[in-house]
Amino acid sequence: MTLPAVRAIRSNFPKAHIGLLAKPWVAPVFTHNPYVDEIITYDARGRHRGTIGRIRLARDLRRYNFDTAFLLQNASEAALLAFMAGIPRRIGFDTDGRRMLLTHAVRCTPAIKSIHQTGYYLEMLKGAGLHGGGRCLELHLGSHQRHRARNILAAHDPGGGSLRIGLNPSATFGPAKQWFPDRYAQLGDRLYRELGATVVIFGGPADRELGRTVRRHMQAPAIDVSGRTSLGEAMALIDRCQAFVTNDSGLMHVAAALDTPVVAIFGSTNSTTTSPWSRRSRIVREPVDCSPCMQPVCPLGHMDCMRRVGVDMVFDAVRGFV
Repeated sequence: MTLPAVRAIRSNFPKAHIGLLAKPWVAPVFTHNPYVDEIITYDARGRHRGTIGRIRLARDLRRYNFDTAFLLQNASEAALLAFMAGIPRRIGFDTDGRRMLLTHAVRCTPAIKSIHQTGYYLEMLKGAGLHGGGRCLELHLGSHQRHRARNILAAHDPGGGSLRIGLNPSATFGPAKQWFPDRYAQLGDRLYRELGATVVIFGGPADRELGRTVRRHMQAPAIDVSGRTSLGEAMALIDRCQAFVTNDSGLMHVAAALDTPVVAIFGSTNSTTTSPWSRRSRIVREPVDCSPCMQPVCPLGHMDCMRRVGVDMVFDAVRGFV
């Protein structure tokens, strides 16, 4: 959701050298981005681990002699890191008690907090005196990623069906965001049986068992790539899907940025601020009094916000696209 802000920064500074600090798992999102000159890896599990590692990262950043840091992340750690790196201008929202570490603290009003995250980041730039630019998402893939996706599909789907639909039963933050695996399986069976779709199950390294569970509950054939692809490969595979069914997750935003039709299932989180930013998207949710609770685990133990979302509802949303 930061992609429009990155594009806007390039628009404001067309001749600048723009470096983007990112953790390894998210770096592929920006690898082929034309608005970024360099990706600097924040290796929190290796070289930059712990207090000594953060000092090392600040020292690494200092060598670049950056003039300005745009802190899209709200945490005080980001502001402290930019301060330790000696970056003269540090711009960000005045959240998380970090105002004293910023040279340009932008007030984060209740109105700004209530808008979609794509606009949220642009409001920070506007508050710093920059022009914001458009909010459309664009994600760029490399030829190697596309080649790998073709090979993966050729190995598992030699027939190369014309209709390919992705299922993403995973979501970070907690199980309250996740629609139930057995319902994803029922949906997959219907997509195969009634639409003739090739079903592809997605997920990260931590989601292999979840992917297996969905596959095991399905009667129809499916391609399970959960935990078996890099993020870049998953992005290219999503690009080859005609629809993508997902919880509120990072891959949901990837699909939206690739203009793949998205059916997003929401329960515990706020679809106003984190929905897929795409005209080709459908939100499936059932209003309950306690939603959105923004909790990782259902505090009431009933998961009604997800339980009330039926397979028929999601299937009908997908059918509207294909």
